[in-house]
Amino acid sequence: MSERKIWPRRYVLVALCFIATFICYMDRVNISVAVIALQQEFGWGNTVKGFVLSSFFVGYLVMQVPAGIIANKLGGKIVLGFAVVWWSVFTMLTPAAASLSLIALIIVRIALGLGEAATFPAVFSLYKNWVPAKERSRAVTLTLSGAHLGTLAALLLTGWVVDTFGWPMVFYLFGPLGFFWAIAWYFTVDGHPTTSKRISRKEEALLAPLHADKKALSSVPWKSLLTEPAVYSLVISHFSANWVMYMLVAWMPSYFHATQGVSITGAALYSAAPYLTAFVVANISGSYADWLLARGWSATAVRKLMQSIGLLGSAVFLLLARDVGSASEALAYMCAALGLLTFTFSGTASATLEIAPRYSDVLSGISNTAGTLPGIIAVVITGWLVDITGSYDAALALTAMVSMIGAAVWLIFGTAKNILDEASPLASRDTSS
Repeated sequence: MSERKIWPRRYVLVALCFIATFICYMDRVNISVAVIALQQEFGWGNTVKGFVLSSFFVGYLVMQVPAGIIANKLGGKIVLGFAVVWWSVFTMLTPAAASLSLIALIIVRIALGLGEAATFPAVFSLYKNWVPAKERSRAVTLTLSGAHLGTLAALLLTGWVVDTFGWPMVFYLFGPLGFFWAIAWYFTVDGHPTTSKRISRKEEALLAPLHADKKALSSVPWKSLLTEPAVYSLVISHFSANWVMYMLVAWMPSYFHATQGVSITGAALYSAAPYLTAFVVANISGSYADWLLARGWSATAVRKLMQSIGLLGSAVFLLLARDVGSASEALAYMCAALGLLTFTFSGTASATLEIAPRYSDVLSGISNTAGTLPGIIAVVITGWLVDITGSYDAALALTAMVSMIGAAVWLIFGTAKNILDEASPLASRDTSS
């Protein structure tokens, strides 16, 4: 093909994966604010509200590993495109389901989770062929930071929409975004570099080492994956990081509304600032991680450092948040906790592409299965603790403890070495364990 100047195809891919993650979290998080109005309308207690908020994660949990296997077989382009359309449909069905019954609402939220479960396995399936080693931290952190920007947008917009138009309008406004994204995805993204007709020769040569092995993928090496301490340490540390994230995503608006007496819009605004902080810090930390790799640090050393900063740093500020004198002080601690947590995007999240490169989509599914459990457990336990103690202190202390355990496990057992073969671009540079 002609060598006219074109934007690298991997940049187009990463940009659209970022937008998909943004929409994913807008559609996931909007109910964290809308549920305040739902609770008032239907007379739910905090425990029932916790079940409504956590029901999404039932579908999200059961579909993680199947989504990774399907992405490994069909390719990430097909899987992610279908998933976004699927969850957009169920976003728009939410008001009708809530009006019908509590059970109907829970079923729709579970279906929404089934669709969103494919997001990260599909993304990792694409990135293993499209993103060179020296760009992985930035690509992964940019994509995952879409979660925080999407959460920020959902919090800012949902409160205003609820106060102005009523809670059902939230889902009617957010739902169609996925359909517009799907059109752009279909016409601009290529599934694999070797089949792309729009890739430049320069980019094709850059990506060639990622898919130099032309052999068809064998069946998933389940025994190797499931007997490796590195995999279990990744899974446990991911679980810990997500406990922090999901507890705050689900309960922060309710916390500010209940303890500070602010309106739904005010609760959303207070809750938005930590996600803006997280979006900025995530992309800075990703660039920092790639800079360390370029300076000769081993991949394992970088992943351990970034994960430790994320988990231990967030734990410190969650403990400090138990005793605050004002809403602004609490907000400062939450900004610090969520901002530091994004360092984990350059920790275990990026290590997923390095531990088992050819099966990173499947490994992502395994890891996300464990990472989804806090969406159910942490959210429900937080509601229960608030009901029986009348405050958030116990929930914050428990969350900090889980975070510290995850950091310790990753420091002891974690690695970014390729556990299946020596074909990884970083494997030859990584001699630490």
